[in-house]
Amino acid sequence: MIGKIKGTLIFTENNYGLIETSGGVSYQTYLTPKIILQYSIGDSIDIFTYLQVRDDALVLFGFETKKEYDFFILLLTVPGVGPKTAFGVISSTQTDELLQAVRDNNVDYFTRVPGLGKKTAMKIVLELSQKLKEEFKMEKMFMSQDDKTVIDALVSLGYSSQEAKNIFRKLPKDLSVEQKITAALKLTSSSKK
Repeated sequence: MIGKIKGTLIFTENNYGLIETSGGVSYQTYLTPKIILQYSIGDSIDIFTYLQVRDDALVLFGFETKKEYDFFILLLTVPGVGPKTAFGVISSTQTDELLQAVRDNNVDYFTRVPGLGKKTAMKIVLELSQKLKEEFKMEKMFMSQDDKTVIDALVSLGYSSQEAKNIFRKLPKDLSVEQKITAALKLTSSSKK
């Protein structure tokens, strides 16, 4: 397994580059946009790598930090997510933002990754939420923007996020946003009497 490469960046094109080691061997490696922007031809480079062994090729993926590499490995544990998809996720944003999206069960964040559909995004959030021991709530994934607006309105009126969600669950589903907020306020005022 090739876990790390240190050498000179001698060529880049699209999303890959050639890194020449001191021994004179050049490794073709897929690089994140961050690496490509940060390094110029002739720069010394030291990156973590993952080697994908396929029937027809050996493919190297490069990462600037161990944190990116670790998150990539974590993504590979999700059924249906291969190295190319995982690398696309890592390449699209910062690792801290990805972790936060998992913590928030934010499926929409992952669907912004080019080529990543909602089904795979949901799988990623579900699997990684469990692996990262974060609480996973199906309702967050299927909640409409209107439902979020109602909960946000209740929070802005002084209810905690959990209280707002508990109130929201008691509301009839077929009401408009305004009607739900009005019904929520009636519900809470009658429970205080």
